Amino acid sequence: MRARVLITALSLIGAAVTATVTPAQEAMALPDGLALTPPMGFNNWNATGCAIDETLIRATADIFVSTGLREAGYEYVNIDDCWAEQERDPETGRYVPHRERFPSGIEALADYVHARGLKLGIYTSAGTLTCARTMPGSLDHEEVDAQTFADWGVDYLKYDNCNNEGRPALERYTKMRDALKKTGRPIVYSICEWGQNRPWEWGADVGHLWRTTGDINDSWTSMMSLLEQNAPLAPNAGPGHWNDPDMLEVGNGGMTDREYRSHFSLWATMAAPLLIGTDLRDATPETLEILGNREVIAVDQDPLGVQGRLLRKDNGRWVMVKPLQDGDIALTLFNSSETTATFGATAAELGLPNRTAYTVRDLWEHKTYENAGNFSAAVPAHGTVMYRVDAEDRGWWRHPPATEFALDLPAPFTGVPGTVTPAGRPFTANVTVVNRGRTPVLNGRVKLAPAAGWRVEPLGNTGKPLLRTGESLTAAFRVTPPATAPPDGYALDATLSYASLLHPRLNRTAGEDLAVPTPAPAGTSNLGDLAWAKAANGLGPVERNTSVGSAPTGDGRTLTINGRTYDKGLGTHAEASVLFYLAGKCSGLTVDVGIDDERDPRPDPTQGTAIFEIWADGTKVADSGLRTWQDDALTLSANLTGASFVRIVTNGSPDGFRWDRGDWAAPVLACA
Repeated sequence: MRARVLITALSLIGAAVTATVTPAQEAMALPDGLALTPPMGFNNWNATGCAIDETLIRATADIFVSTGLREAGYEYVNIDDCWAEQERDPETGRYVPHRERFPSGIEALADYVHARGLKLGIYTSAGTLTCARTMPGSLDHEEVDAQTFADWGVDYLKYDNCNNEGRPALERYTKMRDALKKTGRPIVYSICEWGQNRPWEWGADVGHLWRTTGDINDSWTSMMSLLEQNAPLAPNAGPGHWNDPDMLEVGNGGMTDREYRSHFSLWATMAAPLLIGTDLRDATPETLEILGNREVIAVDQDPLGVQGRLLRKDNGRWVMVKPLQDGDIALTLFNSSETTATFGATAAELGLPNRTAYTVRDLWEHKTYENAGNFSAAVPAHGTVMYRVDAEDRGWWRHPPATEFALDLPAPFTGVPGTVTPAGRPFTANVTVVNRGRTPVLNGRVKLAPAAGWRVEPLGNTGKPLLRTGESLTAAFRVTPPATAPPDGYALDATLSYASLLHPRLNRTAGEDLAVPTPAPAGTSNLGDLAWAKAANGLGPVERNTSVGSAPTGDGRTLTINGRTYDKGLGTHAEASVLFYLAGKCSGLTVDVGIDDERDPRPDPTQGTAIFEIWADGTKVADSGLRTWQDDALTLSANLTGASFVRIVTNGSPDGFRWDRGDWAAPVLACA
């Protein structure tokens, strides 16, 4: 549930976990045979918040069946906060389902879900109220609530941490465990105490999974933060006791499909619960393809139950390894950097015996190759490649050779991706092929296919008749968008055609989505009204002329820095970066920067700090230094003469990025 929703709950951080455990409680301790693989299913909160009703739950159950998600392994259809009335039944003390949202009641809903071969989950908090403060929590009502859930046919409980009165976490969560066990009904128990009291150290005896982090939001920054926190905890996970870095955001729109594939791949590698957090009634085919990738799901659900470990991380290049029950190895190559990177691991690093070659399966391409023992890939920015390496020598020679295949668009400046391509400006695209197989690549040739009207010129050879193991082909192309290309998104695709000794016709593809940016207009402009070339934000979208608010679009308020209000500007949240195209025609930017008063006073005075920077092409031209929520606005002025791009950056300070809502207020851009 949303830890940030309730400020009073945050003031209770650090409540002791120490509590006396009685012999009777020891008898209730887990494991108990449930959740032997990470739970898979759906939870509504990320998509709908409190806008939950029985219609959504019924529809989700039906979609699980109709789309094949049930057969892929998704089992639980979970209701989050706001499902009950504000008051308990005065006679029984039991929860009362919300009369408007759940008129049929929870038991009828459970019957509906069960009839489709699925299970129903429900939510409450180990406090006096839930996090949304719309319904009672279960603190001191554990037995009646657990029995109510059992009587209704509930199969899964998410137990949050809001309004907990500062009482020890271990005491509160153990009490609900015992109450659930007492009912006799098998109920998967999800501890959601946000990782505050290191539940990975005690949760295995109490619950089946435990949150290791605060809440996720639909942003790259948030996903990366949760990955960083959860990845080191691999030794604490296993069958019946899982680390939970929070629900999936796949499909909610705040990241690209490439980033969502990385999100899904990383959660599967970490043996994390896979709880869909998007409204499946609106899911795109691309979203369903990601969520339904059974080969990636098989890595998550592998019965051995080992969380993937980080083999190494260097300059945004993550190499993660997960052993599987049949002896195979799942290898995940994740590139968190802003440019294509080539990296991997060797057979020796994976502990594989020395062989002539190995059979390897690409879990996103759904193709099988032979590999000479260097399992590398050209991974695009924010992308992930997943391999399943066969532990046995199962006829590797039957498969075509593995190849690294990369389309790389060099960045013109620091912070300006090569995918931002102004109209009429030529740029270079590099295509590289490396043979990582034992058998040769024959007659390799690459082609580049741009959007209609774009010109492509090869700058040298585009093919080779033979590539032996480790040999490469690099082809460069000059690509020119039309001078009249309207601002929009465009596709650029590279194709490799080749053959091998047993396969006369093979091909691979790689692509990038390009953006032709809108140039800044002549005269004086408010930056908050201009079209940006690219934007990234740490919480929800960058907001125009309001504060950033929370995760939803358009929920900000008047820009306010230490009591001073502004009508114009941009509301951001660290880590944030917003890029504008100037076409070399602008002279300067003047702006007031500071931490927005949103949700002030903050529960922790060390939070609500940021550093504001302005970059002209690849040069930093203004820097605020550290600003806190107690500081007045600071005026920054930047010389942009001759710059093609300006990039404004809200950086989190050394204390992290929580509450770092940074305003760029009254931003005046002067252009010729």
